[in-house]
Amino acid sequence: MNNDSSAGAVAESLRRELNRFSPGEKLPSSRALVDRFGVSPVTVSRALAALAAEGLVVTRPGAGAYRAAEDIPSPRVVDTSWQQVALTAEDPDAAPRVVDASGVLSCLAAPAPGVIAFNGGYLHPGLQPEQALGAALARAARRPGAWERPPIEGLTALRNWFGREAGVGPVQVLVTAGGQAALTTALRALAAPGSAVLVESPTYPGALAAARAAGLRPVPVPVDADGVRPDLLADAFGASGARVFFCQPLFQNPTGAVLADERRRQVLDIARAAGAFVVEDDFARRLGHGGSLPAPLITDDPHGTVVHVASLTKPTSPSLRIGALIARGPVMERLRAIQVVDSFFVPRPLQEATLELVGAPAWPRHLRAVAAGLRERRDAMVGALRDRLPHLAPETAPGGGYHLWLRLPDGTDESALTAAALRAGVAVAAGRPYFPAEAPAPYLRVTFADTGGPEEITEGVRRLADALTGLAV
Repeated sequence: MNNDSSAGAVAESLRRELNRFSPGEKLPSSRALVDRFGVSPVTVSRALAALAAEGLVVTRPGAGAYRAAEDIPSPRVVDTSWQQVALTAEDPDAAPRVVDASGVLSCLAAPAPGVIAFNGGYLHPGLQPEQALGAALARAARRPGAWERPPIEGLTALRNWFGREAGVGPVQVLVTAGGQAALTTALRALAAPGSAVLVESPTYPGALAAARAAGLRPVPVPVDADGVRPDLLADAFGASGARVFFCQPLFQNPTGAVLADERRRQVLDIARAAGAFVVEDDFARRLGHGGSLPAPLITDDPHGTVVHVASLTKPTSPSLRIGALIARGPVMERLRAIQVVDSFFVPRPLQEATLELVGAPAWPRHLRAVAAGLRERRDAMVGALRDRLPHLAPETAPGGGYHLWLRLPDGTDESALTAAALRAGVAVAAGRPYFPAEAPAPYLRVTFADTGGPEEITEGVRRLADALTGLAV
């Protein structure tokens, strides 16, 4: 059980017991709570902080925690029915803006205690560089001017670091608050509301949600084992009039495909002929399982066709919301302007901490540990699938990323299966949210990154097999 879920369990237990205490009465000491629940002092502190945030307890440094003197009044019930009209009444000629975050939330939701997370989108805490992050944050806090306003585009040293891999200078780099923020900014900058945006099919649900929230129409372009199909990409540009194509050339989410060498130039040539941008989401750059990786697509682009999205969140921690947009030409000014309007800039302490992290000797060691940890977990999941569910096991294992894309038998009810799996104690992601239009077949996406290791993965696959068996009965 992770610290957050442990703290939640302690807080829930104390919440049920508060009526035993009079208003203003002192609760048991932190040491007593540590002994009682068998958790760390940090977990107890987080539980009490959660109750304090709800107004149920008051903490006094050096004195302890007390039940709040007054009960929280019941919230007033108000009639908000009018909002249903206000949120949907639009100009009939305007593009509808649908904000559907369900596909993203399914990967962000923390499973209940005891449930094995095959649906996560981030590294397990055991793979995150928690000590290195803490040390980097502490060093950053001591940097001169750490709390001063940063340059709008980001710290020059950090922009240089991001730009080096893409072969550009800092002028072509804009620091963002993570990859999702970069993607949202790019789509708003490059496509007008109501227009089409081409996306791989299947694709990352967060891209679909961002596009629809901006009033764009996602148009699918099928993907095979070698990435997006260039022939269908050219057809889609011609039929839709789109001026943007969103893709993930490296370890694509969810298929794990890597864009084949011979297709890289074709994709760029097709987009350039259409007068369109290619938004390259390079989220998995530091999630390889060992071996060499192809260079970012932007390195093959001398014409400013590619707008590159980089992120450090996936290989570190969900809370290190640092990414970058990299582009050549006047489009950078558009990207910069939209970010300024939305959020001004990325907080300087976070940028300083990122510089401390990637400049430390611990950084390359961490990346090697991530590669080894993901490779071990990938092999365990593939092996367990071949043992328990051989008809679902992939023929080849991906060389990077953190998930497998499983083709289910025709006629399988994805929703029923995911619900049955959850009842069996394993959380998986249904394939339907990854398709911008009708899905050609039922799928599951299962992740191995947010697990404790091979033993947990083997048990999770066993539970998934039980769920499938129960569904067939």
